[in-house]
Amino acid sequence: MAAKTTLNARNLETLGAPALAALLIEISTGSAAAKRRLRLALAGGQGAREAAAEIAKRLATIARSRSTVTYKRRRALVDDLATQLQAIMDVIAPNDADAAAELLWRFMGLANGVLDRCEDSAGAVMAQFLAASAALGRVAEGQPVQKLADAMLDALLDNGYGQYDNLLADLAQALGAQGLAHLKALFVDLSQCRVPVPPKSDWQKVGYGASGAVFAHEVLERNRLRTVDMALRQIADLQGDADAFIARYMPETRQLPAIAVEIATRLLAAGRADEALHYLDRADVDDARYIPLEWQEARLAALDALGRGVEAQEFRWHCFARALSIPHLRAHLKRLPDFEDIEAETRAMAHAARFPHAMLALSFFVGWSDLDRAAALVLARAGELDGEHYDILTTAAAALADRYPLAATVVLRCMIDFALTKARSARYAHAGRHLADCAVLAERIDDFGALVPHFAYVTRLRAVHGKKAAFWAAVH
Repeated sequence: MAAKTTLNARNLETLGAPALAALLIEISTGSAAAKRRLRLALAGGQGAREAAAEIAKRLATIARSRSTVTYKRRRALVDDLATQLQAIMDVIAPNDADAAAELLWRFMGLANGVLDRCEDSAGAVMAQFLAASAALGRVAEGQPVQKLADAMLDALLDNGYGQYDNLLADLAQALGAQGLAHLKALFVDLSQCRVPVPPKSDWQKVGYGASGAVFAHEVLERNRLRTVDMALRQIADLQGDADAFIARYMPETRQLPAIAVEIATRLLAAGRADEALHYLDRADVDDARYIPLEWQEARLAALDALGRGVEAQEFRWHCFARALSIPHLRAHLKRLPDFEDIEAETRAMAHAARFPHAMLALSFFVGWSDLDRAAALVLARAGELDGEHYDILTTAAAALADRYPLAATVVLRCMIDFALTKARSARYAHAGRHLADCAVLAERIDDFGALVPHFAYVTRLRAVHGKKAAFWAAVH
């Protein structure tokens, strides 16, 4: 049984209302946040209308504030916003959904002003506005859909910090088919008009581009059109209209791999795999240094959906061969008949061994758990290893250390030499530990072959980099 002095609700109740009231007054003295919570609780006790008035009063105060919110004051702001949001949902919404919706719109309307004066790199303040958007979706059902759509249009056009990014998804159910259609019509009308250009006397420079000055009205117009396109794409998704989604992209934009994937994903969901493949094959990937994995996966999905299994297998091999993709090789081998997979794997290992980029080849062999070939590659192509890629090399060294101490030593020395030669002081501590690891590995190496023995390597390092104290301090 808990002691009678334990802080819990039952024990506090024994103090009685007068004592608790006095204690709360004492505790809240000097704490504006505590006082606000008490006033809000008192208003809630009088009824939803009084609580709504108290919340509206606080929201108005926040809206008027112009003081900068530093990271030290951010927690108090987040707590204040969370308190108002919780009160709206716990006190107002169960009694008056319309009043709760109105307060939530006012709450979200604070976002631009608050975030203008707030350091919110962690996203804690933004999270409150996104939570308000989700809450609005729960209380907006039953409201007139045209009125709701009109309010959403105004909000989405004032989405300076992305506080309304989830609004369409959050309110889709409340809008229903009729509301979505009305909202779409509003945005279509907006997309077909242009904001009048103000007189030159009102132009305000906001920066410089390749073609000269960029003016505020141009920036506003671009942002408006970008918002319209994004909204119409989201509406198309909610309506399951792949063609309307595609129409929001210019023909040349559809050739970007990432956009082609978005289009193909929707066409595949609509059972239109042939069209999906058409857009994917028109994407500009022939000369790209990096081909998005999503594009490759979407193309495979389209080929499989069309029953073109042979082409899909050829494409899996192509994806593997181009970048030594382990997932694509595994998928390729899995679909081969018995014994053919063994031959294909042997061919894949040979391809990886002669791959032009030694670092990718090393990463592949380690990831494939073929340490024999990884060690052989390290010894044969040591000069091609790049010490800057410590993520690949540290993984390789750890994998090779047990069975292949000489190859592991080559990898570790590569990182040590890079850090010291390039004077990467941030890596000196790591390099020092790598040298200590080399000393341990040296005890298990009978023949260093073309490598200088460990003591000679250390002697050379002291001669060339002896003044780099931070490095030598890390050598144990």
